[in-house]
Amino acid sequence: MRRKLRSPLPQRDGLDAARLRTPGSGTWATMRDHLVERLPIPAGEVDRMLREQRVADRHGRFVDATTPFAPGAVLWVQRELPAEVPVPFEVAVLHRDEHLLVADKPHFLATTPRGGHVAETALVRLRRALELPELSPVHRLDRLTAGLVLFAVHRAARREYQLLFQERAVRKEYEAIAPHDPALALPRVVRSRIEKERGVLQAREVPGPVNAETRVELVEHRGGLARYRLLPATGRTHQLRVHLASLGVPILGDELYPEVRERAAEDFTDPLRLLAKELAFDDPITGAPRRFTSHRALELP
Repeated sequence: MRRKLRSPLPQRDGLDAARLRTPGSGTWATMRDHLVERLPIPAGEVDRMLREQRVADRHGRFVDATTPFAPGAVLWVQRELPAEVPVPFEVAVLHRDEHLLVADKPHFLATTPRGGHVAETALVRLRRALELPELSPVHRLDRLTAGLVLFAVHRAARREYQLLFQERAVRKEYEAIAPHDPALALPRVVRSRIEKERGVLQAREVPGPVNAETRVELVEHRGGLARYRLLPATGRTHQLRVHLASLGVPILGDELYPEVRERAAEDFTDPLRLLAKELAFDDPITGAPRRFTSHRALELP
């Protein structure tokens, strides 16, 4: 197994340095010239990063304005935090010990930095607030979904907890609010093949071997809406949203299914009514049984 490259630069504002690899060939005279062309920031910002020793090669040697361009080289860059619309909801910590942290994430807050969401993520907020530089998530939770996320407190513990999810050794329970269809026979297990293409917003069900399975149960209903309990046996991207939409009862507040709709960055109304409510497993380090329940709730209008 190939050893994962580790940044020689420390975190900056709770954010890991970004890894870049230069092209195999090029006509740039210096690394500075390449970065000016490659990075989506003004040339003056690149010069400032170089002066502040925020760019280094894989061996930790700082890159300056005169460093010659090297093809196929690894560079580490301490990024600037982009201007972001603050998410006006707090991430809560339900549990913390020497190995594991359990967070209760609000709607609209991404779990990890990606795209335009960097500082306004659960990971960066928690690293900065709790001074835990090695904190890292062990599974995924969509930005629009609220509820439980597990984080490893230090690097050595991350693999142990990740294996729980890879081996499907975690019991996951979600809750959703969606339209009520009296003709829909529940409970039922929905099985399909879901694929998600890079750069395409929606995942889709396609013919082929099953890779996604969800048990759907009706908890209560009134006024044309219902509360559903969702028990996924797999963890495909957007699986619960795709499966409920395929049953004709798309989750309230879903901006992707069944149709994509635009939402302004500062619009925090009408959240996706999907909650990661419970996680249960045997702790891989201590052996103790664990069960965590979100303190958040979805209101049935």
